[in-house]
Amino acid sequence: MIRLALAFVMLCAALPARAGVEVQEITTPGGLEAWLVEDHSIPFAALELRFRGGASLDAPDKRGAVNLMVGLLEEGAGDMDAQGFARATESLAANFSYGVSDDTISVSARFLTENREQAAALLRASLLEPRFDPDAIARVRAQIMSVIQSSQKDPRDLVGLSFDRLIYGDHPYGSSLNGTEESVAALTREDIIAAQRATLARDRLYISAVGDITAGELSALLDDVLGDLPATGAPLAGEATLNLPGGVQVIDYDTPQSIAAFAQPGIDRDHPDFFAAYLLNHILGGGSFESRLMNEVREKRGLTYGVYSYLMDKDGAELWMGSVASANNRVAEAIAVIRDEWSKIRQNGVTEAELQDAKTYLTGAYPLRFEGNGPIADIAVGMQMEGLPTDYITTRNDQVNAVTLEDVNRVARDLLDPAKLTFVVVGKPEGLESTIN
Repeated sequence: MIRLALAFVMLCAALPARAGVEVQEITTPGGLEAWLVEDHSIPFAALELRFRGGASLDAPDKRGAVNLMVGLLEEGAGDMDAQGFARATESLAANFSYGVSDDTISVSARFLTENREQAAALLRASLLEPRFDPDAIARVRAQIMSVIQSSQKDPRDLVGLSFDRLIYGDHPYGSSLNGTEESVAALTREDIIAAQRATLARDRLYISAVGDITAGELSALLDDVLGDLPATGAPLAGEATLNLPGGVQVIDYDTPQSIAAFAQPGIDRDHPDFFAAYLLNHILGGGSFESRLMNEVREKRGLTYGVYSYLMDKDGAELWMGSVASANNRVAEAIAVIRDEWSKIRQNGVTEAELQDAKTYLTGAYPLRFEGNGPIADIAVGMQMEGLPTDYITTRNDQVNAVTLEDVNRVARDLLDPAKLTFVVVGKPEGLESTIN
């Protein structure tokens, strides 16, 4: 019955959100800061936690430790082993998920109002009292090893690994957060505990909650769950030195289709020209079938099923990135067309019609993101990490619409840099040789 109740509540929570999202900023008695959107229409709440730093905080020669640690947070806590923790979570109709990226550790919690205190106690135990039992370590380590081995045979994974190695070098971004078979095999329980202490700390914590919970109730819950975390964690990794020499690096791999990743320097989310660059990218390669790259590379020439570009703003690096896949005997032409379009839009700019179409799409799609408590909580915590104000949700579309054609075309001239557009290709591309060692 409890599982059916949760399924119904989760369905209701996924229905389109109301037009207005009112964000409260709260500070708990223990000094934790959080954003709250109250919604008492259903007895359910979503809680999102983010710890800045993520896998980039791996200690030297311990690559993969943070990823392994995060994978173990739901594998037993306090006096419960992995099965006991899973049974307790299911009995409460609660849901916890834990994730890691280069820059963040994410913790998501979903719980019914009637089980809030018990769910909070389980969440607290997973963050403060994870058991890291030997059998759980062995099981999760084996899962990660399988992922690492699989990535060595997947062209898409290989191009990502090769790209990161070239662009980021010795920075943690330059290697997989999974680690290597050798580094993961060597990790000890003490390494895992050290990774927990380095990353799960209050000085890099961001919190949002949405749903059936008041400011006072949330304050008490947060101090109870998070108040005993270490005050500080390991120093953040810092900025990466980007290696974007232009040209092509070919990684020979026996596959009928080559995969290419490409990039040039990007733009920081805080830059005043960010929205102009965002609109420009939508027109260039971010707008699916409406983008110039898709039109020129796929529709006109049939060189690929898909090509796209996007702005990536990591804590320690900003890139304007993209990807394309094409047959070995056609990938050289696809890359030539991408380079040509990069130069054309820089030199000639975009049209007023293209800009208006991009604005219409991006402003129309934005409200659809707010489709329930969980997505709103996820967006809210992301806004905090980006340093955005609480009213960003209501002003974002106005900022998009305020961008002029002159703004976009100026950014195209100033920011797009065909000379630094760097490609990494995995496959057996015909007529394409490495120009980068």
